Order: sequence, then C-alpha cells, then structure tokens
Amino acid sequence: MIKITLPDGSVKEFENGSNPMDVAKSISEGLARNVISASFNGTTIETATALTTDGSLVLYTWNDKEGKKAFWHSTSHVMAQVLEEKYNGIKLTLGPAIDNGFYYDVDFGDEKITDADFKAIEDRVLEISRDKYEFTMRPVSKADALELYKGNEYKTELISNLEDGTITFCDHATFTDLCRGGHIPNTGIIKAMKIMSVAGAYWRGDEKNKQLTRVYGISFPKQKDLTEYIELLEEAKRRDHRKLGKELDLFAFSAKVGAGLPLWLPKGAALRDRLEQFLKKAQKKAGYEQVVTPHIGQKELYVTSGHYAKYGADSFQPINTPAEGEEFLLKPMNCPHHCEIYNTKPWSYKDLPKRYAEFGTVYRYEQSGELHGLTRVRGFTQDDAHIFCTPDQLDQEFKNVIDLVLYVFGSLGFENFTAQISLRDQENREKYIGSDENWEKAESAIINAAKDKGLNTVVAYGEAAFYGPKLDFMVKDALGRSWQLGTIQVDYNLPERFELTYKGSDNELHTPVMIHRAPFGSMERFIAILIEHTAGNFPLWLMPEQALILCLSDKYENYAKKVLNLLENHDIRAQIDNRNESIGRKIRDAEMQKTPFMLIVGEEEEKNNTISIRRHGQEGKGNVTVTIEEFAAIVNEEISKTLKVFTV
Repeated sequence: MIKITLPDGSVKEFENGSNPMDVAKSISEGLARNVISASFNGTTIETATALTTDGSLVLYTWNDKEGKKAFWHSTSHVMAQVLEEKYNGIKLTLGPAIDNGFYYDVDFGDEKITDADFKAIEDRVLEISRDKYEFTMRPVSKADALELYKGNEYKTELISNLEDGTITFCDHATFTDLCRGGHIPNTGIIKAMKIMSVAGAYWRGDEKNKQLTRVYGISFPKQKDLTEYIELLEEAKRRDHRKLGKELDLFAFSAKVGAGLPLWLPKGAALRDRLEQFLKKAQKKAGYEQVVTPHIGQKELYVTSGHYAKYGADSFQPINTPAEGEEFLLKPMNCPHHCEIYNTKPWSYKDLPKRYAEFGTVYRYEQSGELHGLTRVRGFTQDDAHIFCTPDQLDQEFKNVIDLVLYVFGSLGFENFTAQISLRDQENREKYIGSDENWEKAESAIINAAKDKGLNTVVAYGEAAFYGPKLDFMVKDALGRSWQLGTIQVDYNLPERFELTYKGSDNELHTPVMIHRAPFGSMERFIAILIEHTAGNFPLWLMPEQALILCLSDKYENYAKKVLNLLENHDIRAQIDNRNESIGRKIRDAEMQKTPFMLIVGEEEEKNNTISIRRHGQEGKGNVTVTIEEFAAIVNEEISKTLKVFTV
C-alpha cells in the first residue's frame, strides 16, 4: 500500500500502482469526470500514471491553471498531427501551452500556411478529437530518439541536450512527439478549437537562427466557451488602450522621438496629473516627503545597488562624458538615488521612519518586438516611494502601505484582486543577493502583514525581486483579465550595500529596513489598464473634461460663457463646443469623447438660468433641466460615492 496526501492535508491509502484517476474516483464520481491532469510531489504527471511511492497528489480540472495548461498542450499535439498530414515535409519543433492557448513552432520549408487554411485544420482537429484517442507516455533511449528524428535538426538538437534515460515520447492516434508529459486523458475532451494567428518566430528565440512559423491556437471543453472567448476578444479590441488613447486624444507615439517613448497630449497630461495629485494628497497625509532625483546616475551607483549586474544588459548604453573613464546611465531605478538621499545626514531611531516619495521617470531598453502601447515602453514614470524604518516599525509600516494601495484601488474601481506573496525560488538561490537570514525575516514580515490585514493571498515562488520578497496585487479588470498592479517589497539588502545607518537607543549604529512601494506601478501601464478597464469611461473625479456646454445656436454663446464661469466656481471642469456644427453632430462627438455630461443651452435655459443635462450613454432617455447649483450637487454626490477619503 502507498499513502497519498491530498491538498486538504488528508492522507489516504491505495494499492501500489494506483493512478490519479483511481484517487479521484475514490473521492467522487463527479470529480473523476472532471479531472484532466495531476501533479505528484510537484511534478506534472498524467491521470493514468502509476503511483508507486508515498507522496502528495494534486488533481486538476479545467478550472485550474494547471488543468488548462495540460488541455492546451494536448491540443497542440493534435494540431501538430494535422499540420503533418496537410503539409508535406514540414519539421515540427516545440508546442507549449501559454497563458491563453498554445502555439507550435514549425519549419514549413516550401509549404505555406494562410488564413484560408485555418478552418480545414480546425475541423480536422475536432474530427480526430471525437475518436477519443488516449495520450500515452513511453520512455525512449537517446539512440532511438535520435534515429526517429534524424531528418529534423530541431528535435535532434533538443534530444542531444537530454540525458539518456530521461527521454519520453507521447503517443496518440498515429502521432508521436518528443514530450516531457502533462496531458489530458484523451482527445475526446477537446470540443472546440480555433487557430488565432500565425507569426514569425526564431528557433529558440535567437535571431541568429532560422525563422520559423508560429501557429497560435486555443481550445475549450465546450463550444460555448470558445464563443464567449471570441466575444471577449472583440470587446478587448474595442477597449484597446492604443485605440481609445488615440480617439480620446490622450497620448501618441512618434517614430522621430523613438519607439516606446510616449508623448502625453493635453487631455492625457491632465488625466495623468490628476492621478498624481490624488496620490500625492494621500501620501502627504501618510507622512511621505516628496523628493526629486536626476534622470541619470553614475554607473557605480547601480553597480553598488546590484541593478547593473542584474539588468545592465537591458539598460541603455552608458553615457560617456569628456572626462576619461566617467560613465553615466539613464536611470533604470529610483531606489539607489533614494538611498543616497537618506545617506546625506546621520539619523537617530527617533527620526525614523523616513518616507521618500517621487514620481520618477526611469528608462529600460526593451526589445522592439516587446514594446506594446503604454504597457511596455522604454521610458516610464513610477509612483515610487521608499520607507527607511527600524525592524520594530516594519510590520506597521508595511500594513500602512497596504491601506494606501487598497485606497487607490477602491477610488478607481478595482475591486477584484488577489495579493500575491512573491518569494524566492525554493531551489535556485543564485539570482538573489543577500543572506538567507535577511530573506527569511523579510518573507516572514510580508506573510504576517498580509495575514493580519485579511488579504486574499496566493504564494508564488521564484517571483521575488533580486533584492527582496514582494507583495504584488493581481487585479482583475472588467473583462476578467488579471494584471499586476501595485507592489510592496521588503528589503534588508540595499541598506547594507549602501551602508545606511541610524543610531539606536543603545547608542550603537544599526542598519534600517527598506520598504519599496508603488501603488500604481508605472503611470503609463496603470493608465493603459485603467483605460481598458473603464473603456475610457473614467470615474467622474478623474475625467479631464467633466462637462461640455453645447449651444443650440451662436446667439446663446454668451450665456454658455456665463454657465462655464459658474461651473468653474464649483470646480467642475468644462468647455464650450462653439463649432459651427449641428447640435446632433456635437452630441455624437461628445459621446465619442465619452464626456460624462453634455449641457445644452438655448432660449428656455437662458431665460430660466438653467441647463439641460444629457448624460453620456443615455440616448433616448430624455434630458433633465436643472440649475447650475443643482448640477454641481449631482456632480459632487457622484464623486463622493467613488472617490474615497484616505485616513491614516
């Protein structure tokens, strides 16, 4: 008998050689019908894999991330089978699952795949799937594996780097592929599949290698899931921040300025400034002091911090001055500069904590193929702050930052989120700096603070920064997509590297603890996500333009100016549309600009000192006539419902 430990901590005994499906059936027939993958002692296995030792077993369904991974990887095998059937002499390489679906990189040789081929490939994938072929794993000697793939230089390269005795093939139907495992029980579970696109991809991501064709696909256990996914993609296209950013005149890019360097237009700059002022106001209440640091720093600064060793290859090339041997870098991080601000004078424990905040612009050289609107740029502004405190102050300071992040999310409509505790890789410690003792203290501080604040948390090993663990806030937007927004990091290492000290109550010098935090992350990426989350319908308090005054004719322009002045007295942001256009055209344009309120003025409004309100997106509901004071009350009430009051 073997003992199997389940995720809830319970232990069950099974016959030696039982498999994960047997375990699922012992729990319930319903679970057995839905289990599609499993892991044993942390290693992904098949549901038919024999278990011969005691260990921990996790069963996965379609609703689990690992279940989807097995589902999509299995579908990539079926698609690869169809591609081999349809195109003569092609060479398959790799076909992994990705966040949404899968791809297979293929050397098509003289053949070519086009959009016109997609439907036939999809139909054939489903035809094969209906036959419910089982995915089975088998070990293969290195010699036999090389013999099978002797005409495929890509597979033989992979096999050459594997140890004999560790090589496995996966079989289904008439198809065999080199594979480490992780499949669903059989092809019959695949009920819907679609090829999403094809693109070029260099073998193993190296531009010196041959360019292959990457075929992207996605699959589902139900047709309705695919239908919903396609509808979601269409909605995502409508909300694309690059499209809306252009339509709303928020930002632009210029080839002459340079790729990945956004230009903020007046409306976008106003939106951005309002976000900055919103956070600065909260930070001031929380005891932060605003600082400003240069856009460049000496290379030695980043060597000291460790950033150069870790990210030097991803930075812009050093800036050389006329002085021999003097090199500067465009600032990739704000934290080394803040360490040097702390170092400008001696501190006592009575002076701590010190909280330095800066909207600091940093620069990193992203590959041109990785740039994407505002979400991946080469120059971006972080809402950065660094807290220097004593170890005794760490817990409360960390919790205070959590409160600030929750305030930001609440005021901007991000209500669905998970706090990810990002820790070191449990095996590979080479990519981190600092002692195990410091890391253990920092990790414990984050885990305890998150628990005390009652956050919904998950643990992610290997996701820590190189200098310390993090609490990353993973937010779901209106389309259910997950984004990393906001981060808090505990750092014992940079204070040591920069020799930061304070005099303790014992009159001895001690090293402070450093907290890195950025509720927005970067202004560019945050605004991109906010645009897509709201579809450009920002909270009223944040809108660059809250109202547009529309005149029924030119003779009411003076009254419109009077209305504008009164609105400004109530701190309501408005403009007059005095173009020589019909009122219908002006309304349509205001709707396109997502202006929250259209204020129509004509003879009746001028005579009664009123305005006629039309709300964005409420076509056909009729206008409401109110006084300026009544309109101001409507605006203030709506703002008070969304813009929270930050308390410390």
